[in-house]
Amino acid sequence: MALEQPHKQGMNRRTLLAAPALLAPASLSAQSQTEAIGRVEAYFNAMTTFRARFLQLAQGGGSAEGTAWIWRPSRMRFEYDAPEPTLLIAANSQFFHFDRELQQPTVVPLSSTPLSVLLRSPLRLSGDVTVASVEQARGLLAVTVYRTSAPAEGRITLVLEENPMVLRQWVVLDAQGRSTRVTLTQIETGQRFDPFLFAFNDPRFREQLQQGR
Repeated sequence: MALEQPHKQGMNRRTLLAAPALLAPASLSAQSQTEAIGRVEAYFNAMTTFRARFLQLAQGGGSAEGTAWIWRPSRMRFEYDAPEPTLLIAANSQFFHFDRELQQPTVVPLSSTPLSVLLRSPLRLSGDVTVASVEQARGLLAVTVYRTSAPAEGRITLVLEENPMVLRQWVVLDAQGRSTRVTLTQIETGQRFDPFLFAFNDPRFREQLQQGR
Protein backbone atom coordinates (compact mmCIF):
# COMPACT_ATOMS: atom_id res chain seq x y z
CA MET A 1 0.00 0.00 0.00
CA ALA A 2 1.35 3.43 -0.90
CA LEU A 3 2.10 5.74 2.00
CA GLU A 4 0.50 9.14 2.32
CA GLN A 5 2.71 12.12 1.54
CA PRO A 6 4.46 13.27 4.75
CA HIS A 7 3.06 16.48 6.15
CA LYS A 8 3.11 18.39 9.43
CA GLN A 9 0.12 19.96 11.10
CA GLY A 10 -0.05 22.40 14.00
CA MET A 11 -2.70 23.82 16.32
CA ASN A 12 -2.96 26.11 19.32
CA ARG A 13 -1.87 24.07 22.37
CA ARG A 14 -3.99 26.16 24.75
CA THR A 15 -7.11 25.22 22.77
CA LEU A 16 -6.15 21.56 22.89
CA LEU A 17 -5.47 21.50 26.61
CA ALA A 18 -9.01 22.74 27.15
CA ALA A 19 -10.45 20.37 24.57
CA PRO A 20 -11.81 17.56 26.80
CA ALA A 21 -14.18 20.03 28.41
CA LEU A 22 -15.33 21.20 24.96
CA LEU A 23 -16.74 24.48 26.20
CA ALA A 24 -20.41 24.87 25.17
CA PRO A 25 -20.49 21.68 23.05
CA ALA A 26 -23.03 21.61 20.25
CA SER A 27 -26.00 19.28 20.68
CA LEU A 28 -25.86 16.71 17.90
CA SER A 29 -28.82 14.88 16.48
CA ALA A 30 -28.72 11.08 16.27
CA GLN A 31 -28.03 11.35 12.54
CA SER A 32 -25.23 13.87 13.08
CA GLN A 33 -23.65 11.63 15.70
CA THR A 34 -23.77 8.67 13.32
CA GLU A 35 -22.17 10.74 10.57
CA ALA A 36 -19.46 12.01 12.95
CA ILE A 37 -18.65 8.48 14.11
CA GLY A 38 -18.42 7.38 10.48
CA ARG A 39 -15.92 10.13 9.72
CA VAL A 40 -13.79 9.15 12.72
CA GLU A 41 -13.80 5.51 11.61
CA ALA A 42 -12.84 6.48 8.07
CA TYR A 43 -10.00 8.68 9.34
CA PHE A 44 -8.39 5.91 11.39
CA ASN A 45 -8.97 3.22 8.78
CA ALA A 46 -7.17 5.37 6.18
CA MET A 47 -4.21 6.01 8.50
CA THR A 48 -0.93 4.21 7.89
CA THR A 49 1.73 5.92 10.03
CA PHE A 50 1.50 8.76 12.52
CA ARG A 51 4.32 10.42 14.48
CA ALA A 52 3.97 13.25 16.98
CA ARG A 53 5.37 14.88 20.05
CA PHE A 54 3.15 14.41 23.09
CA LEU A 55 2.52 16.13 26.40
CA GLN A 56 1.01 13.86 29.04
CA LEU A 57 -0.80 15.36 32.01
CA ALA A 58 -1.97 13.20 34.90
CA GLN A 59 -4.92 14.10 37.09
CA GLY A 60 -2.63 14.56 40.09
CA GLY A 61 -0.59 17.19 38.26
CA GLY A 62 2.33 15.11 37.01
CA SER A 63 3.51 15.71 33.46
CA ALA A 64 5.85 14.13 30.93
CA GLU A 65 6.77 14.64 27.28
CA GLY A 66 8.00 12.36 24.55
CA THR A 67 7.52 11.04 21.04
CA ALA A 68 4.70 8.78 19.85
CA TRP A 69 4.71 6.48 16.82
CA ILE A 70 1.56 4.77 15.56
CA TRP A 71 1.75 2.29 12.72
CA ARG A 72 -1.72 1.03 12.06
CA PRO A 73 -3.18 -1.43 12.27
CA SER A 74 -1.13 -3.10 14.98
CA ARG A 75 1.86 -1.15 16.29
CA MET A 76 2.46 1.77 18.63
CA ARG A 77 5.42 3.18 20.58
CA PHE A 78 5.62 5.89 23.27
CA GLU A 79 9.16 6.99 24.12
CA TYR A 80 9.31 9.38 27.07
CA ASP A 81 11.96 12.08 27.36
CA ALA A 82 14.48 11.85 30.21
CA PRO A 83 14.28 11.80 33.15
CA GLU A 84 11.05 9.80 32.77
CA PRO A 85 12.27 6.18 32.34
CA THR A 86 9.14 4.73 30.71
CA LEU A 87 8.92 3.04 27.32
CA LEU A 88 5.55 1.74 26.06
CA ILE A 89 5.16 -0.43 22.97
CA ALA A 90 2.15 -2.19 21.46
CA ALA A 91 2.64 -4.99 18.92
CA ASN A 92 1.41 -8.51 18.25
CA SER A 93 -1.70 -7.93 20.44
CA GLN A 94 0.56 -7.27 23.44
CA PHE A 95 1.30 -4.12 25.41
CA PHE A 96 4.88 -3.83 26.67
CA HIS A 97 5.80 -1.50 29.54
CA PHE A 98 9.49 -1.05 30.35
CA ASP A 99 11.02 0.93 33.20
CA ARG A 100 14.58 1.74 32.14
CA GLU A 101 15.52 2.79 35.64
CA LEU A 102 14.45 -0.50 37.22
CA GLN A 103 15.20 -2.55 34.08
CA GLN A 104 11.80 -4.12 34.62
CA PRO A 105 9.46 -5.19 31.79
CA THR A 106 5.72 -5.87 32.05
CA VAL A 107 3.59 -7.36 29.27
CA VAL A 108 -0.21 -7.40 29.27
CA PRO A 109 -2.80 -8.12 26.54
CA LEU A 110 -3.29 -5.05 24.36
CA SER A 111 -7.05 -5.59 24.54
CA SER A 112 -6.94 -4.84 28.29
CA THR A 113 -5.88 -1.23 27.64
CA PRO A 114 -8.16 1.59 26.41
CA LEU A 115 -5.50 2.56 23.83
CA SER A 116 -6.21 -0.66 21.93
CA VAL A 117 -9.06 1.14 20.16
CA LEU A 118 -6.48 3.15 18.17
CA LEU A 119 -5.05 -0.02 16.62
CA ARG A 120 -8.22 -1.91 15.79
CA SER A 121 -8.46 -3.08 12.18
CA PRO A 122 -10.83 -2.15 10.87
CA LEU A 123 -11.79 0.39 13.50
CA ARG A 124 -15.52 0.12 14.14
CA LEU A 125 -17.07 2.14 16.94
CA SER A 126 -19.90 -0.32 17.48
CA GLY A 127 -20.47 -3.90 18.59
CA ASP A 128 -17.70 -4.74 21.06
CA VAL A 129 -16.99 -1.00 21.39
CA THR A 130 -19.69 1.27 22.81
CA VAL A 131 -19.84 5.00 22.10
CA ALA A 132 -20.68 6.78 25.35
CA SER A 133 -20.84 10.31 23.93
CA VAL A 134 -20.13 12.47 20.89
CA GLU A 135 -19.45 16.18 21.41
CA GLN A 136 -18.61 18.95 18.98
CA ALA A 137 -17.35 22.48 19.61
CA ARG A 138 -14.81 25.01 18.34
CA GLY A 139 -13.78 22.89 15.38
CA LEU A 140 -13.13 19.83 17.55
CA LEU A 141 -14.93 16.51 17.79
CA ALA A 142 -14.73 14.36 20.93
CA VAL A 143 -15.85 10.72 20.92
CA THR A 144 -15.82 8.74 24.18
CA VAL A 145 -15.80 4.94 23.94
CA TYR A 146 -15.34 1.86 26.12
CA ARG A 147 -15.23 -1.88 25.65
CA THR A 148 -18.81 -3.14 25.64
CA SER A 149 -17.95 -6.27 27.62
CA ALA A 150 -15.89 -4.42 30.25
CA PRO A 151 -17.33 -0.95 30.95
CA ALA A 152 -15.74 -0.83 34.40
CA GLU A 153 -12.16 -1.08 33.09
CA GLY A 154 -12.17 2.51 31.83
CA ARG A 155 -12.82 4.56 28.73
CA ILE A 156 -11.00 6.74 26.25
CA THR A 157 -12.06 10.04 24.72
CA LEU A 158 -10.61 10.75 21.27
CA VAL A 159 -10.38 14.44 20.40
CA LEU A 160 -9.99 15.26 16.71
CA GLU A 161 -9.70 18.48 14.79
CA GLU A 162 -12.44 18.39 12.16
CA ASN A 163 -11.08 20.34 9.19
CA PRO A 164 -8.95 18.62 8.16
CA MET A 165 -9.63 15.69 10.46
CA VAL A 166 -6.60 14.79 12.56
CA LEU A 167 -6.13 13.19 15.98
CA ARG A 168 -5.10 15.88 18.46
CA GLN A 169 -5.61 14.39 21.89
CA TRP A 170 -6.95 11.51 23.93
CA VAL A 171 -8.05 11.28 27.54
CA VAL A 172 -7.98 7.93 29.33
CA LEU A 173 -10.22 7.44 32.37
CA ASP A 174 -9.08 4.32 34.23
CA ALA A 175 -11.01 1.91 36.44
CA GLN A 176 -10.17 3.98 39.53
CA GLY A 177 -11.60 7.15 37.98
CA ARG A 178 -8.21 8.75 37.34
CA SER A 179 -7.73 10.61 34.08
CA THR A 180 -4.62 11.00 31.93
CA ARG A 181 -4.59 13.48 29.06
CA VAL A 182 -2.22 13.20 26.10
CA THR A 183 -1.97 16.18 23.74
CA LEU A 184 -0.30 15.75 20.34
CA THR A 185 1.74 18.35 18.45
CA GLN A 186 4.24 18.40 15.54
CA ILE A 187 2.20 15.71 13.82
CA GLU A 188 3.67 13.94 10.78
CA THR A 189 1.94 11.26 8.73
CA GLY A 190 2.95 8.97 5.91
CA GLN A 191 6.52 8.36 7.08
CA ARG A 192 8.36 5.05 6.86
CA PHE A 193 9.17 3.52 10.24
CA ASP A 194 11.83 0.97 11.14
CA PRO A 195 9.95 -2.18 12.26
CA PHE A 196 12.63 -2.69 14.92
CA LEU A 197 11.07 0.23 16.86
CA PHE A 198 8.24 -2.12 17.82
CA ALA A 199 10.14 -5.42 18.10
CA PHE A 200 10.13 -5.89 21.87
CA ASN A 201 9.93 -9.68 21.51
CA ASP A 202 13.17 -9.69 19.51
CA PRO A 203 16.16 -10.74 21.69
CA ARG A 204 18.27 -8.03 20.03
CA PHE A 205 15.75 -5.42 21.09
CA ARG A 206 15.83 -6.66 24.70
CA GLU A 207 19.62 -6.57 24.62
CA GLN A 208 19.55 -2.93 23.56
CA LEU A 209 17.23 -2.09 26.44
CA GLN A 210 19.44 -3.86 28.95
CA GLN A 211 22.43 -1.94 27.65
CA GLY A 212 20.51 1.32 28.11
CA ARG A 213 20.83 2.39 24.49
